[in-house]
Amino acid sequence: MKIKMFKLLFLLVFISIFWWVFDYSLSYLSFDAIQAQKADWESRYQQSPAVFAVYFFVAYVLLTGLSIPGAALMGLLSGWIFGLWYGVLLVSFASTVGATLAFLSARFILRDWIQKKYSRVLQKINSGLEHQGKTYLLSLRLIPLFPFFLVNLLMGLTRMPVFAYMWVSQLGMLPGSLLFVNAGTQLAQIERLEDVFSIALWLSFLVLGLLPLISKNFLQRFQQYQQLRGFAKPTAFDRNLVVIGAGAGGLVSAYIAAMLKAKVSLIEQHKMGGDCLNTGCVPSKALIQAAKLNYQMQHADQYGLRCSTAEVDFPRIMQRVHHTIAAIAPNDSITRYQRLGVDVISGKARILSPYCVEVNGQRISTRQIIIASGAKPAIPQLPGLQNTDYITSDTLWELTQLPQRLLILGAGAIGCEMAQAFARLGSRVVLISRAAHILPGMDQEAVQRLQQQFNQEQISIHLNTRIIRIENGSEGSYALCEAPGQATLSLVFDKLLLAVGRQTVLDDLCTETMKLELSSSGFIHANAFLQTNYPNIYVAGDVSGLSRLTHSAASQAWIATVNALFGRFKRFRFDPALIPQCVFTDPEMAMVGLTQQMADQQNIPYEVTCFELNELDRIKINGHPKGIIKVLTVPGNDKILGVTIAGEQAGELIHEYVLAMHAGWGLSKLLKVSRAYPTLMEANKYLAAKWKQQHTPDWIFSLLKRFQDWQRN
Repeated sequence: MKIKMFKLLFLLVFISIFWWVFDYSLSYLSFDAIQAQKADWESRYQQSPAVFAVYFFVAYVLLTGLSIPGAALMGLLSGWIFGLWYGVLLVSFASTVGATLAFLSARFILRDWIQKKYSRVLQKINSGLEHQGKTYLLSLRLIPLFPFFLVNLLMGLTRMPVFAYMWVSQLGMLPGSLLFVNAGTQLAQIERLEDVFSIALWLSFLVLGLLPLISKNFLQRFQQYQQLRGFAKPTAFDRNLVVIGAGAGGLVSAYIAAMLKAKVSLIEQHKMGGDCLNTGCVPSKALIQAAKLNYQMQHADQYGLRCSTAEVDFPRIMQRVHHTIAAIAPNDSITRYQRLGVDVISGKARILSPYCVEVNGQRISTRQIIIASGAKPAIPQLPGLQNTDYITSDTLWELTQLPQRLLILGAGAIGCEMAQAFARLGSRVVLISRAAHILPGMDQEAVQRLQQQFNQEQISIHLNTRIIRIENGSEGSYALCEAPGQATLSLVFDKLLLAVGRQTVLDDLCTETMKLELSSSGFIHANAFLQTNYPNIYVAGDVSGLSRLTHSAASQAWIATVNALFGRFKRFRFDPALIPQCVFTDPEMAMVGLTQQMADQQNIPYEVTCFELNELDRIKINGHPKGIIKVLTVPGNDKILGVTIAGEQAGELIHEYVLAMHAGWGLSKLLKVSRAYPTLMEANKYLAAKWKQQHTPDWIFSLLKRFQDWQRN
């Protein structure tokens, strides 16, 4: 409250000084007034040069600091009285000090409020200014046509450092100061302010202002040229595009390129469809469905049915899993893509240069390359692991017998999905994680719903725990584990599933002369346009390390392909914040945008609106009461920052929010949409209604009551 009062007092003082100086400037800072008084001011300067210079400096600072027009005329006056170099010195520093005062005033009065109200938008602006802010500020300062006071106010609302703002402003305003002061030395020959300028001069300043941006663009192109100059560029190309990897990303890239009539080659060294079809999404969801049905049959008495225990035939379940893969495989087959016009090649690709890819001894020249070679399960360095018959998400599907004791290392999406699926099929499952929570990237409150369900299903969970080593004994293999403040724990298992993440599949993809830049985690580094350090080589999917999901790979593939083929005309950015994540446990978990923990870590202000799914009629009908929808919005605004859902069909419910965030819709707009009854989608309407009710002032309801009373009487 004290800060608000101080800001209000500061604003009142600011406005008072503004009107006083503005009123004064109307009388003394017109061109005619300067012409009339220049002799008097010159006489005062002759009598006391230092005092007059101080007064002049303070007046110039006040004009620029208060954003009052008149700085140009003061510049002319300084040239007439002080001469060129002394005048430039005074004007240059006075304008910088005044601009900084305006900058700090806007920051003190408005920035906190603006940053809170428009935090999501300003997050991207602040990030851009952090990397390129000095370049843009310099460009604006070099163009006198752009109002300087507006630059001061707008930059004050950002997080640009004060010192950086000062020195860039000093440098950027110097040419303009030099122009006005120099013109002022010839004030006797100037009859109108417009005489200082000409069309040629304005164009010169415009070019000067664009120079930093042009230079930046030139520097980028020069760096790209440096990357490519050691490689011979063909005069003609065999292909418009070569795609390496036929997983989710590669298939979408090849499909889009073919639809856009590009000549494209798709190279795959293993199986078409990649991880998603063969070892990931498709087989895991088929297994989860079988486990879910078995669980529902075991709890049929909840629906008035006599309990009957289904007999788990694990070999037949795995047989169905492989039949499901086979049923979907034609969509990703070589035959289908060849019919689309894609040149599909089976073999190991090797990038010889940014313009040439070799496969099976054949060299293919290409204008652009997309790397979509995917990722593979990460294998941790554990003593004794090499003597253990461990499995990963790749080799899990080779099982023919249900493990009686399954130990899972890693509590991410794969670890949690498989833990529940195998537990429901009859395995005794133990889940170990170094993290403090299962699904550590998701909202902790929502994750608690899943952890409670795991406890009910007797899935043993050990958090903040790591495996020291693995040994073999008379009862089988066992893992020695340790956790802070606890004794060493020994866990016996029949199978060990490693689910600790994924790593890139590069496998000598490039020659020694081709150095792809990698991130600290080992993935190929790419910019927002999905370009690597070679401007004509793009990435898509897991190999980029950006949101490692099948639908994310497809989204990246679309962006990478369009940028590769048409980037000279229009480029698109990839935004991982708008990619939904789903974990197909029971209850399902889904999220998009920020979680509460992410917002806290990034100091982004937010409001939380929650809706318990057990209040929904459809949930009561279905008998799945455990669930919650949690939405983060901008304080005092219905703009959606993030959504987390834990509950039945969360993966379906999340997409209405994804669409809203893409379209820029708030909760008020979602409230207006009609939904069928009784459906789960009604939950989104009820949550929006809850937000609306919480943000409708009490006086409106009081007024409505009075109106209705008046209507009756």
